[in-house]
Amino acid sequence: MPGPGPHLMYAMGSGLGLTTISNGRFSPHHTLTYTVNAFFGPDIGSFSEWIGSLFGDGPADTVGSAVADLIHHPFYYILILGIPLSFLYSRISSFLLQTHLLDSISRVPLTKMQCFFLISAGSFTHFFLDHLFEENGKTTTYTWILSTGWWQSRAPVNPDAVVVVSILCACLIGGFFYLNRASSSNSIKKKSYQSMLLMVSIASLYCLWCTIQIYWINPRRPAVGEEADLGVLVFLAVYFFLPYCLCIMSMYPKDFDSNQIPL
Repeated sequence: MPGPGPHLMYAMGSGLGLTTISNGRFSPHHTLTYTVNAFFGPDIGSFSEWIGSLFGDGPADTVGSAVADLIHHPFYYILILGIPLSFLYSRISSFLLQTHLLDSISRVPLTKMQCFFLISAGSFTHFFLDHLFEENGKTTTYTWILSTGWWQSRAPVNPDAVVVVSILCACLIGGFFYLNRASSSNSIKKKSYQSMLLMVSIASLYCLWCTIQIYWINPRRPAVGEEADLGVLVFLAVYFFLPYCLCIMSMYPKDFDSNQIPL
């Protein structure tokens, strides 16, 4: 399973990249909070289990094991500890800023809402690595991803699947060209937003097609040949794109005014 090195370096590398392209609106405070939660966050339960084991078999070990099972989850970690930790990390950010231990272009500490976004992003990023590289590649999530493919025999080529997938892919590329055409008077920001909506819409239809073929039709049919497209798309949406969206939401706005930011 991934140890401290991969978790820390993947999250910190992502944070530093966001800092660079955002001109500091994703500050070192953002990167630190995001990195700590991507590494140590959901493993708080495992650490408590280890602490309990030091006292031998008994109530402490039982409680520690129960906490580990409960906290080491991408959603339960956020639901149980998200709000309390957002207060804690906001205080830590304030302390680091006041003592000049960590710089920030904003000159104000992270708000509780910003910390909550970063804690959530860190949790999903943590499991992005765990689901892929844990339990000898046989985690529940990874097994489900593969189960959406067709591995019984050589997948038949269904004409309707070819037509549906071709239409969806053509709409995605064609729509992208249309929305970003040179003659359009929309701003680049609006074009990007419209393109994102287009991609989300096509992805939703794509997943709906796969779901119908895999779970609604009896007997089951290969949705897109032997490919596990449904599992891959859902996994990337939750554990790759969502964390970056949360990080972006935690940034200070371009028209940032430190006097308007609540401490």
